[in-house]
Amino acid sequence: MFSDMTTQLPVSTNVVWHHATISRAQREAQNGHRGAILWFTGLSGSGKSTLAHAVEEMLHFRGCRTFVLDGDNVRHGLCGDLGFSAKDRQENIRRIGEMAKIFMEAGVIVLTAFISPYRADRERVRGLIEHDSFIEIYCDTPIEICESRDVKGLYKKARAGQLKEFTGVTSPYEVPENCELTVSTGTTDLDVCVQQVIDKMIRSGIIQH
Repeated sequence: MFSDMTTQLPVSTNVVWHHATISRAQREAQNGHRGAILWFTGLSGSGKSTLAHAVEEMLHFRGCRTFVLDGDNVRHGLCGDLGFSAKDRQENIRRIGEMAKIFMEAGVIVLTAFISPYRADRERVRGLIEHDSFIEIYCDTPIEICESRDVKGLYKKARAGQLKEFTGVTSPYEVPENCELTVSTGTTDLDVCVQQVIDKMIRSGIIQH
């Protein structure tokens, strides 16, 4: 099964971890909130990027230090060498997870908007982070609504057999089983979805009420 794959990565030699003189707690104290990862996952067209950017806007208004890592944007640079095979998707999420962790250690609230279709890959990222600093948010939108929002025409191409590995049509999406928050981004107003995420962050102690 795709989600059980493991990638054998080259191991760097002659390297030693250098401990920073400024701690994460000090950075968080300066920022006035905890560093955290908000991991938005869902089908293409489910509203991940829209919700992530709207949440960031609200957090920015509150004075929080934030950054959104968006799927398409990251594939222009950091992951520009990767395709959409199961193996490449796994490596894409591995890189994003490592980068998101660095942002979090800097005391930043990093919001990631990636399909990230395989549970094992999402759990692997979760395993990098303290349990209370990682919030997996499932953007639950029926595929029919996702297809109606398909401005790129990707679903149409996938159903016509022009895209061989398109999530939800020719490649699987594994729905989260134990995510911290499920948001009905297909049927709920954006403002309500944003508030649901903000409320969860408050309950998790990442930001203050």
